[in-house]
Amino acid sequence: MSLIDPSDVGGVPPAGELGRVHFIAIGGAGMSGIARIMLRRGIPVSGSDARDSELLAQLGGMGARVRVGHDAAHLGDADTVVVSTAIRESNPELVAARERGLRVLHRSAALAALMAGRRAVAVAGTHGKTTTTSMLTVALQHAGADPSYCIGGQLVTTGLGADEGTGDAFVAEADESDGSFLMYTPHIAVITNVEADHLDNYGGFEKVKENFARFVDRVEPGGTLVAGADDPVAMELAERARERGLTVRTYGEAEGADLRVTGFTPRGLGSRFEIAGSGETGGEVLEIALGVPGRHNALNATAVVAVARALGLDDAAVRDGLAAFGGAMRRLERKGEAGGVEVFDSYAHHPTEVTADLDATRDYAREKGGSGEEEPRIVAVFQPHLYSRTRFFAAEFGAALGLADVAVVLDVYGAREDPEPGVTGKLVADAVPPGTETVYAPVRDDVPETAASLARPGDLVITLGAGDVTALGPPILERLARRAGR
Repeated sequence: MSLIDPSDVGGVPPAGELGRVHFIAIGGAGMSGIARIMLRRGIPVSGSDARDSELLAQLGGMGARVRVGHDAAHLGDADTVVVSTAIRESNPELVAARERGLRVLHRSAALAALMAGRRAVAVAGTHGKTTTTSMLTVALQHAGADPSYCIGGQLVTTGLGADEGTGDAFVAEADESDGSFLMYTPHIAVITNVEADHLDNYGGFEKVKENFARFVDRVEPGGTLVAGADDPVAMELAERARERGLTVRTYGEAEGADLRVTGFTPRGLGSRFEIAGSGETGGEVLEIALGVPGRHNALNATAVVAVARALGLDDAAVRDGLAAFGGAMRRLERKGEAGGVEVFDSYAHHPTEVTADLDATRDYAREKGGSGEEEPRIVAVFQPHLYSRTRFFAAEFGAALGLADVAVVLDVYGAREDPEPGVTGKLVADAVPPGTETVYAPVRDDVPETAASLARPGDLVITLGAGDVTALGPPILERLARRAGR
């Protein structure tokens, strides 16, 4: 995987000029969302994927011609082929597309084509962009803006990660991992925070910061940057935006933030807090109630308020939309309860994300325990994602898992990477502080029984990681129920 440079991709044609569009690996979250919007606009769509899935069935029901497996014949009469960074040059459909001289677009270029002509809002940042984009979509829907949207995850309430709206706003998650966010020219950009990640592509943090600066430079003249005031790099980028003449709105808990979070109080699997404005963002203090946990989600919600105000939307309607937000799948998503143990699932795959989710889970555990009762323990089931990320951040992952009472560490989920000698989940397990009971479980099939045996009634189990650890929630619940039955 390598970084995308817009100058290498060429101009992005309007969506109406793409003709018949074929997606290679159409079943992915991002690709299927773009295909869905194209179908809504009447653009003929076909696609293939390595395996069958519910997403393929949904797209087929909308009129797409979908195939399982990859074969040059699947291109049919396509005019444009859409690929992601994960598609290898040796893919037979991509080889055939290049031989036939078809237009080949990266996923981000296809999304940019759909965003053209709309008031585009692009949400970027190392952490929080999926949830912020999801919150923003729901809030705008409640405010009557009915945006088109494309999110890197799926809304819990609808199961959708993308759709075409009737309004002129288009909300999109802007992914920095491969540089694809540099394909967009947003009217409003959000930068939640900037930390070192995806170093297998970037090589170092300076390159990460450089690409975020280029992202700021792509905001339309006269546009707006919404930046996290608690993050030093985001604040540097805010100053860069001011020098360009952009409107800048900052948010966070820091003194001087244009929109400041105060009075954060956990409430079950949610929270209450206030947003106070200053200067041009001043006015009445907004009291916010969220149905998703964590201080980080209070910050995400405050970014949403800043964007909504930049779009001229009513505070009260936006507040109601935030209250109605049911979460995004895999973002501290509650999977169920069995034997008195609640099980959650999280996509957290960076030390900062693991820390934020375990902090939020601890807040819930304290409140659940109540006065005079034993506080529930947290059993964290963590699967490192990527050999390179594990090599870079093993010590930080171990420290983050020290926030749990029990840590079960799986082996590395390699995804697109080949194994590296000596890089395993044991590096993370060995870095967990002594105060946390730690089990290294390299055999994935053994993990449900291991987690169920470690959890006691009243405890909380949370699966963490961007790989297939998400599938372990149901078998953990099944084994908890079986043990309770015995």
